[in-house]
Amino acid sequence: MITSRLGTTCRPLSKQRVLASPAFRNQLKTQHFENPAGLQYQGRRRWSNICAAVSRLMPTKNILALLQGGDRRTIGRADQVAALVAQNPKLFPGLMKGLWSEDPPVRRRAADAAEKVTRNNRALLQPHKKELLGLLVEAEEQELRWHLAAMIPRLALTARERQRAALFLERYLEDRSSIVKTFALQGLADLAENDPSMRARVVETLREAARSGTAAMRARSRKLLPRLERLETR
Repeated sequence: MITSRLGTTCRPLSKQRVLASPAFRNQLKTQHFENPAGLQYQGRRRWSNICAAVSRLMPTKNILALLQGGDRRTIGRADQVAALVAQNPKLFPGLMKGLWSEDPPVRRRAADAAEKVTRNNRALLQPHKKELLGLLVEAEEQELRWHLAAMIPRLALTARERQRAALFLERYLEDRSSIVKTFALQGLADLAENDPSMRARVVETLREAARSGTAAMRARSRKLLPRLERLETR
């Protein structure tokens, strides 16, 4: 049974009725909410009932349907999907499939949602380590690259895998996008925290970016350098 916002109980809705309900559509279009992925929202009680119903009823294969359509230049419903998956981690493998979708907006939005979900639950990424490391090498879209740069350091990597990941993140520094380059710097710093053998090289990369990078790169490098420099001098 599901408790409504009026305090009454009702039979669980079918998946089709939940997805078609005006309340659910409204929430997808307008609400910003808080969940284990660290997002923010309003209308918590009403949304949590809808969100819980959908996450229980929705098969994994359909999670990507929520990422389709809309303005192709935006993240669409990525925040809402991140909330659903954070509530029901069993949906995460289905979300990850979206990173290889033939639909470019779905790829970008799936990457965005996966990155948000794993900020506080990085263990979800581990079963997908091999595929993610392969995608790090192959990705050409800017949006995929900067989300991969954020997610790869969340994996438990061997020393060899860290060195290989760092090599390709360094190549991301040649991307035309300032966002990709800034996330690549963050990814390198995150990897170097757990690998003393690469700290000196990463510190030098950050110093160079702080001198001659874009405004975003300079700001991020100045923020990252003090911690790595302290670790380097221990």
